[in-house]
Amino acid sequence: MPALVIFIIFSFSFYVYYKIRYVRSERPIERRFLSAKASVALGLFVALFGINQLFLYQTTVTYIIAAIFIILGFASAWAGYRAYRYYLPQAVEEAEAAKQK
Repeated sequence: MPALVIFIIFSFSFYVYYKIRYVRSERPIERRFLSAKASVALGLFVALFGINQLFLYQTTVTYIIAAIFIILGFASAWAGYRAYRYYLPQAVEEAEAAKQK
């Protein structure tokens, strides 16, 4: 499915983007915040890759591996989303404090 491939490319691109921003950031809470966003993007990449494999190959081994990819991907995306929600208010406070200096 071409649409699925586009989403896979976008999620991987966002992962690379957030990891580059993570490396360039100097504030500790912002780094955790960006790491959480990268975790969501990587989780979606892995899950979408597993879903894509279901459409490409129809073997028992593929179903098992795709299920593992889908479960691990969505679990990683969920954990990243929870971390994102946790660090968002702290990152805002940190950015406002840095702006006032």
